[in-house]
Amino acid sequence: MKRHETAPPRVIVGGEGVWLIDDQGRRVLDAISSWWVNLFGHGQPRIKAAIAAQMERVEHVMLAGLTHEGVVRLSERLAARTGLGHAQYASDGACANEIALKLSAHYWRNLGRPEKNRFVSLGGSYHGETVGALGVTDVDLFRSSYAPLLRIAATVPAPRLHGPADAAAQAAELERACAALEAWLEREAAHTAALIVEPLVQCAAGFVFQPPEYLARVRELCTRHEVHLVADEIAVGMGRTGRFTACEQAGVRPDFLCLGKGLTGGFLPLSVVLSTDEVYAAFYDDDVGRGFLHSHSYTGNPLACAAALATLDLLDDARLAANAALAERLDALFEPLHEHPRLRHARRLGMIWAWDVHDAPADFARRFGLQALERGALLRPIGSTLYFMPPYVIDEAAAEHLLHATLGALQASLHEPGADALAEQALA
Repeated sequence: MKRHETAPPRVIVGGEGVWLIDDQGRRVLDAISSWWVNLFGHGQPRIKAAIAAQMERVEHVMLAGLTHEGVVRLSERLAARTGLGHAQYASDGACANEIALKLSAHYWRNLGRPEKNRFVSLGGSYHGETVGALGVTDVDLFRSSYAPLLRIAATVPAPRLHGPADAAAQAAELERACAALEAWLEREAAHTAALIVEPLVQCAAGFVFQPPEYLARVRELCTRHEVHLVADEIAVGMGRTGRFTACEQAGVRPDFLCLGKGLTGGFLPLSVVLSTDEVYAAFYDDDVGRGFLHSHSYTGNPLACAAALATLDLLDDARLAANAALAERLDALFEPLHEHPRLRHARRLGMIWAWDVHDAPADFARRFGLQALERGALLRPIGSTLYFMPPYVIDEAAAEHLLHATLGALQASLHEPGADALAEQALA
C-alpha cells in the first residue's frame, strides 16, 4: 500500500476482448488474463448471456439437501472430459486444493490407515495462501510470516527445466527428480496421504517447465507406493498448456484434479475438485462421521455454473486446435524476444510464454510492470521471469502491440536510471 502512494492503481471502468479500459479512456492489453483467469476476452457475449439467463431463474441454491440443473450438468460435462466422475465445488484454487488434501487424508482414515495423513509437494511449488494450502506451498515470500500457523509439508526436488535443453541434459534432470521422489516415497509412503503437483508448469516458481514424462513417472510412483496424486491445475488447466488438462499430455489420470481460474472464463469465482469412484466409495456409508463434512456457502453457485457451462461450450476441440495454430503464429511474431540479448531460456507451452531476464536488477519486476503499463500492456513479471499468458482471442495486431510494449519496457527498466520514477509520475 505504501508503494501505491506514488503509483496509484489504475481505475478500470470497462473491458473489451483482450483490452481493459481505464477511467481516462486509456486501453491496456491484458497480457496475463487478469491473473490467468480470462480465457475468451472481457465481455464475452455468450458467457454474459448465460449468466443473465440464469439470473432470471435463480441466483443461488445451497447444495445441502437441494441441487440445481446447472451444477448437475457441469459435473457431468467435467466428468466426461476428465474421466473423474465426482465433483466438489469451491470458489478459488486454494480452497480446491485444501478440499483435495482433506479428502485424501480422510480417505485413508476411512480405510483404517489414519497414519497416512502427511503431504509432500515439489520444491518451489505454489498451491494457494489459505493455511492448509500454504502448508504445501514452497515459496518463502508467502509462507514465512505464517510459519507458526502451518503444518508444513515435505518437499522433493522438481525438474529444473526453464527452457529447451538437449536430450541428454533433460534425461539427466528427469532421472534426478524421479530418483529423489522414489527415495522419499520408499521412506515415507506409510505416513503420506498425497503428493500435490502443478502439472507441466510451476508458474509461481518462475514458469519452470516439466516434461510430460516426469508426470507419467510421478503417477507410476504414487500408484506403486499407495500415495494419492493431486493435480493442481488451477493455473494450467482449461486449455492453457494446449490440451483441456495438462495431465492429458502425459496420459495420466490423477486421483484428484483441481480446476479453477479459467473455469468460468474469468467472470465469476468457481473451482472444483474432481475425484475417482474409488475415492467416492470410501465415503459412502451410513455413518455420518465417515462423510466429507466440508462446505462453502456459495458452493456450486448457479450463476458461476452457468458461466462455466458457457465456457465449456467455447472451449471445444476446435478451439483447442485453433489455439495451437494461433500459438505457433504468435511464437514467430515474438522472435525479437526470443533473440533479445538480455533474455534467456525462451520457452512456450500452449498459450504460455516465458523468458528469464539476465542480470536483472533487484526491483526489475516493479520497474518493468510500471513501464509496460505506461505503454499499454498489463504485465507482472515473477521475479526476473517475464511471461505472457494472454486470452485465447488475442490476434496478431494486439500481439504486435504487446511485443512493442514489452521491448520498450525492457529498454526503459533495464537501461534507464530512474525510469520507474518517471513511470510513477506519469501514473499519478
